Amino acid sequence: MEKNKHGKSDLHISESSTLEDSNNGKRTPKAFLRLITLVATFGGLLFGYDTGVINGALPYMSQPDQLNLSPLAQGIVTSSLVLGAAFGALFGGRLSDRYGRRKIILYLAILFIFTSLGCTFAPNTTLMVTFRFLLGLAVGGASALVPTFLAEMAPVEKRSRMVTQNELMIVSGQLLAYISNAVLGSTMGDSSVWRYMLVLATLPAVLMWFGMLIVPESPRWLASKGKLGDALRTLKQIREESRAKAELKEIQITIAEETSTGRASFKDLSTPWIKRVILIGIGLAVCQQVTGVNSIMYYGTEILRDAGFGTEAALTANIANGVISVLATFVGIWLLGKVNHRPMLATGLIGTTSALFMIALCSSLLEGSAALPYVVLALTVTFLAFQQGAISPVTWLMLSEIFPLRLRGLGIGISVFFQWMANFFISLSFPSLLAKIGLSGTFLTFAIIGIGAIYFVRKYVPETKGATLEEIEHRFRNGSKDATNKSLLKEVQHQ
Repeated sequence: MEKNKHGKSDLHISESSTLEDSNNGKRTPKAFLRLITLVATFGGLLFGYDTGVINGALPYMSQPDQLNLSPLAQGIVTSSLVLGAAFGALFGGRLSDRYGRRKIILYLAILFIFTSLGCTFAPNTTLMVTFRFLLGLAVGGASALVPTFLAEMAPVEKRSRMVTQNELMIVSGQLLAYISNAVLGSTMGDSSVWRYMLVLATLPAVLMWFGMLIVPESPRWLASKGKLGDALRTLKQIREESRAKAELKEIQITIAEETSTGRASFKDLSTPWIKRVILIGIGLAVCQQVTGVNSIMYYGTEILRDAGFGTEAALTANIANGVISVLATFVGIWLLGKVNHRPMLATGLIGTTSALFMIALCSSLLEGSAALPYVVLALTVTFLAFQQGAISPVTWLMLSEIFPLRLRGLGIGISVFFQWMANFFISLSFPSLLAKIGLSGTFLTFAIIGIGAIYFVRKYVPETKGATLEEIEHRFRNGSKDATNKSLLKEVQHQ
């Protein structure tokens, strides 16, 4: 009988052995992987819905007989969730390194349920901001943990597809929020309709909690804690037996290389190669946000109103942004299996930056024209096609890939923390920018920042397509200054 690193029987500390033993032979690895992906990505659906629902809820929430929100209060209510998400991502990753990916996701599902109810029944602005911040902890935790969990479950040839399923669920959640907002807003004349919009988020949270009860823990996390028997049983459920044993050996080799360095901590950031990976992760996360994507996702209705649409027309037209986001994500998932990830990310940034320049130009040249709102809608749709079809899928995939096992939760937590902080400052400042420098000046600012993002990706971001998580880690650990472009893939192919 195998012993873990604490000298206890591995079979006595299984978190998933009962499930695995009872189902072994009754479910194919492919089918079980699909189930794991579906359940885990309910976290992405919640991420999308909770960030998108405020777009339609704010006008009703702000009415005098409801919370009577001032413009400043609207910005605080919107950005409080984003601020909470930054800290949820930072500490969620750290907690998952200690207690396990699956267990923390279960706790996040409970937090989603109770904070969604708290927002629904909030009687004043103070409690609304408080519960939105706490809800953000769950959103941020899910944004960091779900891609990590899926990457550690996925075989190398399916990793990009599995991880980017979470991005598909995020944009699907946002589309669901836009549609439900439009339907509820048009069918319920009561100004308290925003409470019905918010309470719908509890449904996928309940489904995620029940679903995670039948999902096993990450085999890589189990192996890192010395639970090799549990890790092998999980791998046998999601791989063919011979491959499961080979993969466990590869994981053990990586863990053995890390045992002398002790438990992951912020002190590890002083190690040059780890510092380099962390900085790349932060850069990737921030680049995804500085395009200004969430100014459109959170304030799309206001942008279209500013361009010239009426309120009802803007609310309906905003659904187009959600639809194109979902369709583009399908294309992005397909492209990830066909093209290298780094050039795909750079192309996406070139596309979004070009669309931002065009919005700025057209807003200036066509100001007051009847055609302007339709031109702006067409350009925001084009922007989102590049953002959701290239930038977002690659970003979330790479963040789940580049960090070493021992530091994966911490590394993703730090990166997504910076991502959410960038999101926070953009979402908080966007209404003020729109009021002070107008639509043209605001989007010109984002376009200029986008040029810097393109430079960063082309110079510093590595190619990860076709490499296992262990191979990517070995490549960075070796200390080469050229872990980009073709060099990483060339080395992987020779191994």
